[in-house]
Amino acid sequence: MTKTINQPTLLSDILAKYEVKKDGKYISQEFQDYGYRLAVDLDDLAHKSLYIRLAKTIPRAVLEAARAFAVDASQARSRARMFMWKMKEIRSRVKV
Repeated sequence: MTKTINQPTLLSDILAKYEVKKDGKYISQEFQDYGYRLAVDLDDLAHKSLYIRLAKTIPRAVLEAARAFAVDASQARSRARMFMWKMKEIRSRVKV
C-alpha cells in the first residue's frame, strides 16, 4: 500500500467559493464592523448607521451589556428598542 499525500488547497480555489459584493460599500474601521454586527444581532439593518455611530462614540462595555440584555430577551417585540432602553439605563447609572 502506498500512502497518498494530500496536496494543499490553493488559495485561489478557496477564494473562488466566495462571492464579492458589488454594492461598493466597505467596512474599513473596527467600530464600523462592530456597529454592523450590532445591527444584525438586533435585527435592525435599516438603522445600521445609528449603531455604527454608537459604536464610535459610546464605550464598548456599555454597548456590550445592553446588547447582551436585548439579545437574551426572548419575549421582546423589538430587540432594538430593548437595546436602546437598556443602553440609556446603563449610561444614566454610570454618570451618577
